[in-house]
Amino acid sequence: MTQAFSSIRINPDRMLDAFNQLASIGATADSGVDRPTFSEAHLAARKWFREHIESSGLEFRTDGAGNHSAFLPCDDPNAPTLILGSHLDSVPNGGRFDGALGVMAALEALKTVRENRIKLKVQLEAMDFTDEEGTLVGLLGSAAVAGHLLPENLEKPRGGREKLLDGMARAGLTDASMLSAARKKESLAGYLELHIEQGKRLERAGTNIGIVTAIVGIWSYRLSFIGKADHAGSTTMEDRRDASLGASAFTLMAREMVMRDFPNCVVNVGKMDFAPGAFNIVPAQVDVSLEFRSPDEAEFIRLDQALLKLAGEQAARFGLELRTEFLGKHSPSLMDESVRAAFADSCDALGLTHMPLPSGAGHDGQSLADLCPVGMIFVPSVDGASHSPREFTKWEDCVNGANVLLQAALRLGNG
Repeated sequence: MTQAFSSIRINPDRMLDAFNQLASIGATADSGVDRPTFSEAHLAARKWFREHIESSGLEFRTDGAGNHSAFLPCDDPNAPTLILGSHLDSVPNGGRFDGALGVMAALEALKTVRENRIKLKVQLEAMDFTDEEGTLVGLLGSAAVAGHLLPENLEKPRGGREKLLDGMARAGLTDASMLSAARKKESLAGYLELHIEQGKRLERAGTNIGIVTAIVGIWSYRLSFIGKADHAGSTTMEDRRDASLGASAFTLMAREMVMRDFPNCVVNVGKMDFAPGAFNIVPAQVDVSLEFRSPDEAEFIRLDQALLKLAGEQAARFGLELRTEFLGKHSPSLMDESVRAAFADSCDALGLTHMPLPSGAGHDGQSLADLCPVGMIFVPSVDGASHSPREFTKWEDCVNGANVLLQAALRLGNG
């Protein structure tokens, strides 16, 4: 990269103004945002995004999956595209920074390249991916771009088929259009994303930038502990086959086991459904929603085996039957070494401290990791808050992240 490129910086005031305009769309009374995919607020945010792109002198593009982009061509129309981006959708009653910061930083990077008339060897694209948060399907737009979206993902989406159809109708999309958005491998130079950390590691370490080493894999199951319904008053404690005991014991022991034997992993029981579900009936069945995450595939397999073994042991302990239903998995996605190096060099040039760390949350980059070189950086989250109106990142940290994103794009786009 030339010395002239190394002095280029984003316009922090311009990015803040755009960020605040976006944050006002779907804003909640407690300083959060509520923009679930294809909701009225989400579609309004995308309308604003398009108008903002066009008023900035950049080319607006969209595809069959509803991904929205700003596009900045280079002199060679056949050159591959380096995508920078994230997502504008939010979880219900979420925060202003998750996803939105990455999109605004990507857009600001393109504006900066354009106004400085920088000539790169790649096309640049600032993309807002559809449904990263999983209101409807999860990683929908990025999976479509990567060619990983399958008809069955649309036929049996996690949010329900009717909800998906309603949302696609509002956005002017169809199953066929969704499946048409795949890009060819040779058309992409890479994917870069800036995101808030959504944890406390950077804040605790006093470090400016986290360079992501891997995006964790996620496996999920429904575990059913099955006993026998009986009268809660007249059935003695020793005569009960209480499904809640197996489910509860498993939940507590899974936490202890993961903290002791799998310190780089996490496990979560996010929901328990009791049947019959009455005060005066011993539970006959408890369905447990189990999810666990790891940045390492081999460790993932060991954790999977250990958790299922533990569930079986706790079911047997209380005289219960155990049924398991596998609900799906995303394998861990390693970040590209050359992109990580570009991020590290950019941090060093900007005088910013950095550290490697895995991402404990899923991101669009995991969809694209087998299609092109992918890399992510994190900026600190105050008190680790995310998916909450409490979500906050100091603007100085946002600007640092945007400048690292820009400098990495210049390095990779000039190679």
